[in-house]
Amino acid sequence: MDDTDLTGRTAIITGAASGIGHAMAELFARHGAAICAVDLDTAGVEGLAEDIHRSGGKASAVTADVTRASDCEVALTAALEMGGGLHILVNNAGIIRRASVPETSEEDWDRVMDVNVKSIYLMSRVAIPHLKGSGNGVILNTSSGWGLVAGPQAGVYCASKGAVVQLTKAMAIDHGPDGIRVNCICPGDTETPLLHQEARELGEPQVEFLEDAASRPLQRVGSPEEIARAALFLASDAASFVTGAALVVDGGGLAGG
Repeated sequence: MDDTDLTGRTAIITGAASGIGHAMAELFARHGAAICAVDLDTAGVEGLAEDIHRSGGKASAVTADVTRASDCEVALTAALEMGGGLHILVNNAGIIRRASVPETSEEDWDRVMDVNVKSIYLMSRVAIPHLKGSGNGVILNTSSGWGLVAGPQAGVYCASKGAVVQLTKAMAIDHGPDGIRVNCICPGDTETPLLHQEARELGEPQVEFLEDAASRPLQRVGSPEEIARAALFLASDAASFVTGAALVVDGGGLAGG
């Protein structure tokens, strides 16, 4: 029996248009889940849904801003309309701003906290009543290695990702009796558009920035697919006794930290 089989389960994945969220959606679909892909990028999630359909899977695409309660309701409704209830919520939407606190505008601070933290609260609030009824509900949040150990020129990002870790643990305590497991993954530098955005924000050459990002025991950055495989473990019955955990997936980057 394959404990990572998600057949018969519906998963909402936010931030699904690219990067880690895109890889999660594709992998979960290959393991049998019906995917409700949510993102502000309409073309990205529609293309993802089409790819999943062509591969024989089931998916719907939802354009939504998950920092808005009304949009979160829209995403939930779309997932429920796929039939079979809701079993998995992946709160993956996230952004980064690289700056010290004095260099961070109030607008940037609010936007990062809204996307990285408030969206988890809003999506979880609408999803939890339905996850309770599934019998094996799962919430998976995307944090970061910098949610556990801070880095330079990333004050608001580190604050937001640290909040994700603590929110994950708090929800795990509250909703364990409801049969809902709540965990988070803490990726290290991963080959996504966000990583290249960091280099631009810091004004560093892409090649040098990526070389520095690869300075870890495995001597490379991760791939979205590698992070997705860790997410699949936590979302599946393979992790049936795991809740309140922050799983580091970073090629050893924090091993000596």
